[in-house]
Amino acid sequence: MGWSVAAEHLFGRTAAHVLGSSVFEVVGSLSHGRAWRIVPLVEEPQARTWGVWQEKDEGGTGSGGKGVPGLGEAILDAVFTQADVGLHVLDPQLRVLRVNPSAIGMRGVPLETIIGLPATEAYASVGLRIDESMLREVLVSGRPARDVLVRSRPPADPEREHVFSVSVYRVRNGAGRILGLVATTVDVSARERAQARLRLLHRAREVIGRTLDVERTAGELVDVTVPDFADSTVVALTDAVLRGEAPELAAFDGEMLLRCAAAGSTRADDPPPTTGSTLLPALFGPKLPSSVTILPVEGAHSGSAPYGPRLVAPLSARGQVFGAVAFERRFGGDPFTAGDVDLAKGITTRAASSLENALRFTREHIVMTALQNWPIGQERQTQRAAEIAQRHRPGGSGAGSWFDALPLPGARVALVVGQVDRPGLSAVATMSRLRTAVQALATLDLDPHELLARLHSTVLRLAREQKSLRGSIDHPTAHCTIAVHDPVSGRLDAARAGRSLFAIVRPDGTVDTAPLPAGPLLGGDGPPFASVSLVLPEGSTVCLASPAATREQGPTRRSLAAALAHPDHGPQEMADDVQHLLALDRVLLVARTRHLSADEVAQWDVPPELQSAGPARERTQTRLKEWGLDIDPFTAELVVSELVTNAIRYGAPPITLRLIRGETALTCEIDDAALAAPHPRHAKATDEGGRGLYICATLAETWGVRYREDGKTVWAELESRTTGPGTG
Repeated sequence: MGWSVAAEHLFGRTAAHVLGSSVFEVVGSLSHGRAWRIVPLVEEPQARTWGVWQEKDEGGTGSGGKGVPGLGEAILDAVFTQADVGLHVLDPQLRVLRVNPSAIGMRGVPLETIIGLPATEAYASVGLRIDESMLREVLVSGRPARDVLVRSRPPADPEREHVFSVSVYRVRNGAGRILGLVATTVDVSARERAQARLRLLHRAREVIGRTLDVERTAGELVDVTVPDFADSTVVALTDAVLRGEAPELAAFDGEMLLRCAAAGSTRADDPPPTTGSTLLPALFGPKLPSSVTILPVEGAHSGSAPYGPRLVAPLSARGQVFGAVAFERRFGGDPFTAGDVDLAKGITTRAASSLENALRFTREHIVMTALQNWPIGQERQTQRAAEIAQRHRPGGSGAGSWFDALPLPGARVALVVGQVDRPGLSAVATMSRLRTAVQALATLDLDPHELLARLHSTVLRLAREQKSLRGSIDHPTAHCTIAVHDPVSGRLDAARAGRSLFAIVRPDGTVDTAPLPAGPLLGGDGPPFASVSLVLPEGSTVCLASPAATREQGPTRRSLAAALAHPDHGPQEMADDVQHLLALDRVLLVARTRHLSADEVAQWDVPPELQSAGPARERTQTRLKEWGLDIDPFTAELVVSELVTNAIRYGAPPITLRLIRGETALTCEIDDAALAAPHPRHAKATDEGGRGLYICATLAETWGVRYREDGKTVWAELESRTTGPGTG
């Protein structure tokens, strides 16, 4: 029926010459003194398939036994009885023919109870699920199935889940007839557990600590470990950590108050503790552990179900104790091993480091928020010049953005928006110093472009200080836009460093999204900075915002124009429309301009003659009576007289006197065309003059000078004699 290639070489006859012939005729005519063995290949119910093997030849070698009689059977018996690799032999009907004691799940099982049974039925009795379709695929196609992983709890070790690598091969005889399958099994539990631990540790390093938030970090620890490592995980943190405070350097004395920060469980019968609840000490054993510890399986969980295998670990870094974590597996589940201890140590170390980073970020963010929101915008003091809306789109990055609405003499208001590059705590600290510098420089009545030039020098000085202290080659740079609105004339003077957002909306709805081009950064290339002077009608809207990190993240001109093209909207509504277009952690300042009414401003031209001081005093006295301001008339007349006299003597025509009424103050301004800087003198006792500015500085609350391209303005501010209702 069959003639192998080895037979062709041995007898020198092809299969075509011998197939169908009597075995004895072929062997007898070609034996040449050789011995032969005729044995059945496979036991079958109805018939037998026989094989004819050369037992021995003249040279002492044989084609079947390799020169040693019975060697094949001896090897087969040795493999089946002594090899650690499990062996299973199945017939073409997938019935179990032979199994060695090392086979998968067979330790502790009488082999005679499964011989002859179908494979699916035989192995189901020991808790194994056999993929019959895979076996039949190998039987039909002849393609081996290698390293198929099968999980089981064998009778010899029911407490632990084992993983076996199964490989299945088809068996054929020399005639090509399919005789069945041979499967080998190897216990690879240790390998798979080690690989699973590595995968879990890798996932922990990817997932834990992504958010820089204490409570979310605790939740990430739970998400990573349930159910891949434990059936239940409880993360407990100290009250100080949950409040965002620095953890104390504490010993593991078990007396620290812990609260549940995150918990997860697969057990429906025993839910985990709720977030924020105080945890019982029994969860972590007799006391808070100082290292990863396996607890014995005993006690009661919440008074209802007993604990399964438990492993507890501290959450600590550099001597700081953040809390602890407890891992639990179901009762009767796999116990924790030394490998699990190492894995828990790696995961909790990562979690503790992430908690430390999150806590540091939380503290820095509190500081940054405090710095960014201080001082509060002085909206009430600027309401006469503009109606202001302020927005801050939070994002937590600490971008170093700020805005200010600063009241200036003469009822003017300075609108400032800036941002320091390279976000972080140092950027916010630099922002705070620049913000203070802007407020100090604003009192000097500088033009916006001149103020930016002074601010640029401040940034360079800060860079030199940081370089000398830290040895850093980087230096801070900043964007800043300053706009000064005068409600008397309606004039807006603006200057821009960098690319802070700057737009103007006029009452008719026209929007100018680029009244100024972008310029060099403060601390960068430096002045000159782009500047512009405009006269805006009352009701115009000025929009300032800090820029995004890249142009792609900020609003486009079209989207900004669409959001602002609603002059009927108030500043608050307009700020809401623009806010969502900004990048995270950016600020927005929207100001609707106002003009002072005729009964709030009085203005006269002054002839350049010394006798003009008298009429100026009379007009001042008359206007004070009309306005009803509680200001000493003699003081006001004396200040006006000295300002007018000083302008006539040292200034140049045209000369203009202006009085501006405030709620509790009077501002006296004198304009002239000279650019000479006035300064107080200390006159000698015999001098008849030289005391004008000294008198103004003595009587006025404050005074100053601001310059224009065509001259200057000297001003003095007088406070009311009453400071509130009921006084006087």
